[in-house]
Amino acid sequence: MTEKKPATPAAPSPIDPHLVETLGEIANRLDLSEIEVAQGELKIKVKRQSANAAVPVAVAVPAAQQVAAAAPANEGLQQALIAASAVKSPMVGTAYVRPSPESPPFVTIGTQVKAGDKLLLIEAMKTFNEIVAPQAGTVTSILVEDGQPVEFGQPLIVVE
Repeated sequence: MTEKKPATPAAPSPIDPHLVETLGEIANRLDLSEIEVAQGELKIKVKRQSANAAVPVAVAVPAAQQVAAAAPANEGLQQALIAASAVKSPMVGTAYVRPSPESPPFVTIGTQVKAGDKLLLIEAMKTFNEIVAPQAGTVTSILVEDGQPVEFGQPLIVVE
């Protein structure tokens, strides 16, 4: 008869992606200049200097965890910040950033847009659907390429 060893639980991630996402949303929604959270040796600090500036991020982790945790921490925080101000896909389809292959794109990074301005097209079931800016602002990121398949809820363009 063989004895079974109890399964050892996986080590919890030092970064809680949900917490980081929530902090990014809070900072964006309340236009905060700084949020800092500490859990043991782990500290997360988010700053917002102005509505048009990029959000600098400082993540301090213990030396033993630096290599393993640095990439997921930055990636999770970046995703949270994108999610807070991104225009998301309302459907599954193919995204097009220009009206035709030989035309210039609807918008580029740095373009000032007004609410209702056309940002891109999504083709679904042979129908082209206009995706428009929900608010006035500046295009700070274009997260899709021309002709790229997209999923429902996928961030497409960041307008701040």
